[in-house]
Amino acid sequence: MSIERLETGQRMSRIVKHNGTIYLCGQVAADANKDITEQTQTMLDKVEALLEQAGSDKAHMLSATLYIRDMKDFAAMNTVWDAWVPHGHAPARACVEARMARPELLVEISVIAAEI
Repeated sequence: MSIERLETGQRMSRIVKHNGTIYLCGQVAADANKDITEQTQTMLDKVEALLEQAGSDKAHMLSATLYIRDMKDFAAMNTVWDAWVPHGHAPARACVEARMARPELLVEISVIAAEI
């Protein structure tokens, strides 16, 4: 059984690969000073880049857990999400309201995907 860890630091690895499954650490927006729409888009752009680096893509996502600071932003976040996920390839998904590591962060995601 082999486990491959990419971009590993003291606290976490950005990517962990095991038995054809890819686990991404939580991803947040590139610029936390933007609104929920832009934070969601740049967060998903980061997920897409990490999946590609790991040998997968968004059509091979198995599961996504989204953390949103305030459910008032749920509809706006979902508008970006729905446009980003390939039709017919939606992963199992959960979305919960949560306090974030920094108050300006509005959304975070953790993803599990299959290796291509």
